[in-house]
Amino acid sequence: MITFLRAHKRVITLSLVALCAFWLSPSWSEAGPFDFLLFFAINVMLIASQLFWIRRVRELGERLIPRKGWRQGLGAAGLLVYLFLLAFNLITFLYTGSNLGSGLTLRAALLEAPFWLWFVGSVLGFLIVILLGTVDRLARALSWTFKKFIIRPRPELPSPGRRRFLEQSAIALSAAPFVAGVYGLFYGRLNLETTHQQIKLGRLPKAFEGFRIVQLSDLHISPFMSAEEIRRYAAIANRLKGDLVVLTGDFVTDDPTVEGAVVQALSALKAPFGVFGCLGNHEIYTETEDSIARLFAAEGIHILRQARMPLQTGGEALNLIGVDFQGRHGPPLPPSAYLRGVEPLMMPDTANILLSHNPNSFDRAAELGIDLSLAGHTHGGQLALEFLHRGLNPSSVAFPYSRGWYEKPGSQLYVNRGIGTIGFPIRLGARPEITVFELVRGV
Repeated sequence: MITFLRAHKRVITLSLVALCAFWLSPSWSEAGPFDFLLFFAINVMLIASQLFWIRRVRELGERLIPRKGWRQGLGAAGLLVYLFLLAFNLITFLYTGSNLGSGLTLRAALLEAPFWLWFVGSVLGFLIVILLGTVDRLARALSWTFKKFIIRPRPELPSPGRRRFLEQSAIALSAAPFVAGVYGLFYGRLNLETTHQQIKLGRLPKAFEGFRIVQLSDLHISPFMSAEEIRRYAAIANRLKGDLVVLTGDFVTDDPTVEGAVVQALSALKAPFGVFGCLGNHEIYTETEDSIARLFAAEGIHILRQARMPLQTGGEALNLIGVDFQGRHGPPLPPSAYLRGVEPLMMPDTANILLSHNPNSFDRAAELGIDLSLAGHTHGGQLALEFLHRGLNPSSVAFPYSRGWYEKPGSQLYVNRGIGTIGFPIRLGARPEITVFELVRGV
């Protein structure tokens, strides 16, 4: 392993500097003097990871393919394929838009999915190499200090077998993300979890004891989340027998022309108290806020845009409030920047339930006394390794409320992990989710 890491020490050292710059600088969405530093850090990491793996593939080819002519020919062909996929996906992302369509296409299957598998695996694998390199450097520094100042060093016999084992272990660990990426693409992003959550509300009217709410979020219709797949999730939601179904935004991804397809896929949703929703940030990006709200209305699904809908039964009411996307994509704004104009929509002496795509509005919702907020937006991290360490969740960098249930005095929040994906069509450690809430009286 030492030989393996030393061969790439320049790339690893530069990447460590970039990682430090990343953690010391504020989020990219905040204008400030460190924006360039953050941009530099991210790009150095990405470029370094690609250079590292190109070199590793070349070294592997030298071991496995003894004939130089064959090795050079296959290497050149592989490099051309890599450069084509890289250029295609960059141009698509920057100019024409990715995630186009409402069903799997040859373009998505042959050009986008392989690139994202490589990209996710190579970056995560490179981060593992950086970790191993850092541990190796620290171990050698401690060993040198120990031998220099504490004990007289004894002669060491070389151990080629041990070094070979450690090197092979390092290579295997760095290759594990590629296997995980295949799992996340073909299974993880489709492995739906139905989560049941009991919510105690002190102001819940007696007539709504045991009221069931089914939440779906972040459908993100795309080639990797087809209209047919969304219809399947709608059927699952109907079988959960909710009294109310709520949709918390991001119905589309990058393609505004598929808004009709996602609305039709969700039109089969039914519940005794109706189907209600709010809009997400991708409806802003695709400029479909007004049009998709009209399409939903034509199907009997009500999108609440800075509006409320009292739900009534047994002479009592439960107040449902919906707002458009609050804030910006990035770290939280001050609480006062969220939910402006919502206070008049609240009803006294009953439970108020807020549909707000961005969970960062929760602090303001708690200040206002909103009893329950339902949100999405974070995808639960989408690529989260919280089973290893709770901090290994990318969404936690920008969202203090990244997944699951949270509580403040007099107010609660649930952040749904969503169903679709954004960017790369891979989920690890953040299964797609439909949530069923049972409302009960209590504190």
